[in-house]
Formats: sequence, structure tokens, C-alpha cells
Amino acid sequence: MLTVLRAGALTTVQDLGRTGYAHLGVPRAGALDQRAHRLANRLVGNPPCAATLETTLSGCAVRTGRAVVAAVTGAPCPVTVDGRPAAWGAPVRLPAGAVLELGAAVHGVRSYLAFRGGIAVPPVLGSRSTDVLSGTGPAPLAEGAELPLGTPSSAPPPAPDAVPHPGPVRELVLPLVPGPRDDWFTAGALRVLAAGGFRVSAAGNRIGLRTEGPALERAREGELPSEGVVLGSVQVPADGRPVLFLADHPTTGGYPVIGVVPARYLDPVAQARPGTPVRFVLRG
Repeated sequence: MLTVLRAGALTTVQDLGRTGYAHLGVPRAGALDQRAHRLANRLVGNPPCAATLETTLSGCAVRTGRAVVAAVTGAPCPVTVDGRPAAWGAPVRLPAGAVLELGAAVHGVRSYLAFRGGIAVPPVLGSRSTDVLSGTGPAPLAEGAELPLGTPSSAPPPAPDAVPHPGPVRELVLPLVPGPRDDWFTAGALRVLAAGGFRVSAAGNRIGLRTEGPALERAREGELPSEGVVLGSVQVPADGRPVLFLADHPTTGGYPVIGVVPARYLDPVAQARPGTPVRFVLRG
């Protein structure tokens, strides 16, 4: 078991997500920064599907119940073992009873903590991910909670190679495929969307990234009947400011979707702090 000593602002269990249930109204969930999640698992010798801990800004602290190998990726942060500095972005061997602590993110938002064998909470609909919108999966971490560790693979962890890190997110440049409801907006609205006058709002979360900036002008009034929305949808609510749907997004919505950001471009969104400029690049 891992015992949670400090839960941090929001620490959740995440894997690659709960796919295939959107038609039942179940969101995908999963790690927001999939690249960082996969890298943490690789460093400790886990398959990509193993569950990790996703922290938010302020890190967390846990005590290990047995000797285990751990690794931290994603947002760079101070890492300590029993109060002594340890490596970020590399395997760290922890003795039984050790206290592993992740401090506040130096830049970025979300760090990923993997343990060899993975976090072995019971899966729900094929995934161990926490979904903060519906409450599916394990609850966010709380002090005193205990998390089971899985059985490690018999193969030794691979020797670590260079750990790529893109550095701080200075600007989010997001390709946008217009539609399905871009005809609900004026041509001027599309020009405003592509002009780069938006910033990340502090009101965002795992459900969606909210933006601050100019309002997009509609060509049509009224509201749509609720219809399906996908990961990366850019929905425009009544205030006219785009919302980019992330892993815990609802599966339906009634506001028009002006375009969709392909999922492979969403990893940097997980690390963009409030105030980060956002620019949408329209694609045909």
C-alpha cells in the first residue's frame, strides 16, 4: 500500500482513460498529459496503461509500504525521499516505509508519479481513472487514504535514456478543424478566433480549458438541442468565449461547437497556467 500523507490541491489516479462508453454518457477521463504519463510508466518498467498519480500545482506526499521504484515526470518539481533531494525524470528506488514528496511545480501544472506495478485500485468500466465530472472511478486523494500497488513485471526496468521536456508553455498554439457548428458564427468571429487574442482562464479544470478574451459573434440566435461532443471540442457558451473540452468533458452539450482541436495536440494544454496566450490555427 501507499499511504497518502499530503494530498495536494488535486491529486487523482489516472491511466489512458475510459474509452468506448461515450454513447452511455460516460466521459473518457485519463491523464491530461498523456505523453508525461506514458514516460513515467516507461521509466519504472510499466506498460503505458498502468495507473499513475496526477498532481496539480502543489504536488503530494506518500509513504511506501514496500520497497518500490518510482519516477516523476510532467511539470518539473522538487522531489525528496525522507527529506533528501531525489531525481526528477529518472527512476528512484524507495525502501519500505520511505516518504516520497513532490513539491510545488516550478512551471507547468500537472506532474505524474508512477510506481513499478502501477496503482492497483479496482477498475471501473475498464479504467482506474478518476473522472471529476461524473465521480466515476476512485475519489481524489485525501490525507490518510491508502492505495494498493500492483505486482511488478518480472522483467527489470529498462535503463533510462534522455528524458525529453518541452519546457514552460509560453503560448498554446492549437490547430482547429472548423465545425460542426461554425455556421452559427460570423466570418468575423472566425477571424477573431484565429487572431490570438485569448488567454488561459483560472476557471479551467480537467473538464475544460476556459479562455479570457474577445467574445465570438454569432450569426444565429437560440440554442441547439443537446448533441454529442468529443475530446478537443471548442464549445462557445452564451458569453462568447471559447471553452476547450478536456478529458473529463461531458459527452453531450447544447452550445455550438465552432471547431475541434485534434487530441494529439492536447498534451501542452495540461501544463498551461492561467494567463498563457492561446492561439487557434484554422485548418481546412
